[in-house]
Amino acid sequence: MAIEQVQNLPQQYVTDLGVDYGKQLAGLTSIPLDTDRLAPQVAAQDAAQTQAYNLAGSGVGSYAPYLTQAGAYDQAAAGYSGPQGYESFQSPYQQDIIDASLNKFDQQAATGFNNIGLNAAMSGNLGGGREGVMKGQYQADSDMNRALLESGLMQTGFAQSNQFANQAFNQQNQLGVNQQNLANQIQNLQTGDIDQLGRVGGVQQLQSQAVLDAQREGNRLEAYEPYERLNTYGSGIGGLFSGNAPFGNQSTVTPNPTPLQTALGTASVLSGIFGGNKQQNNPYGYDGRIKTS
Repeated sequence: MAIEQVQNLPQQYVTDLGVDYGKQLAGLTSIPLDTDRLAPQVAAQDAAQTQAYNLAGSGVGSYAPYLTQAGAYDQAAAGYSGPQGYESFQSPYQQDIIDASLNKFDQQAATGFNNIGLNAAMSGNLGGGREGVMKGQYQADSDMNRALLESGLMQTGFAQSNQFANQAFNQQNQLGVNQQNLANQIQNLQTGDIDQLGRVGGVQQLQSQAVLDAQREGNRLEAYEPYERLNTYGSGIGGLFSGNAPFGNQSTVTPNPTPLQTALGTASVLSGIFGGNKQQNNPYGYDGRIKTS
């Protein structure tokens, strides 16, 4: 008995497409990718950032001279605030003024003292007790007035010197405060400039980095575009081979029978012969098989 096998083969154009796909794949994978164009890149430091770094480096301690000057003013002010601070403002002619004033007072006091004696002589009481009492009282009052005059002159000189010392202290102290404020302002202004330059430079660097990233993505798409295209091509061909396309050529193959198949075929023929003549040639119902007990 012959056994037939039917093989459904794809049409020739499908086979040709598969061969073409294999050639293209082999050719494409044999070309190495340009990894330099696909490597990540970091945007360089922006000019504003460089300026900020330079300003930060050069500006360190730029306010120090103002602090030094402020310290000098503070030290000078401290000298005017001490117990002897007024002495540097005393007039070098103060003592001369005091001496001249006292001399004039002494002259006037002497004249008054002598007038007491003249008046006593004119009244006839010269050398009397009344004259002595008056002269004693006058001398005491004169000495007190002289001391008050001298202390008043000294107090006036001290007050003036102390006023000048206070004015000098306030002036030096204010100058020191001004220098301190200048130092702080310079530092704050420089810090503000550095921050502003850093922010502007950072934005520019981000923009440059975005450009580099976009270029790298474009290079990646360009490099992998042939692979994507070939992948789409291969997916379509795979659909044809999976049975979605009509089959064209058919081949019928009749293989040589095996010994088992030959034996089975012979047994079938014999069964037909004996089975068909069983009732006609064997009225007793003998089926031709040998029975054993």
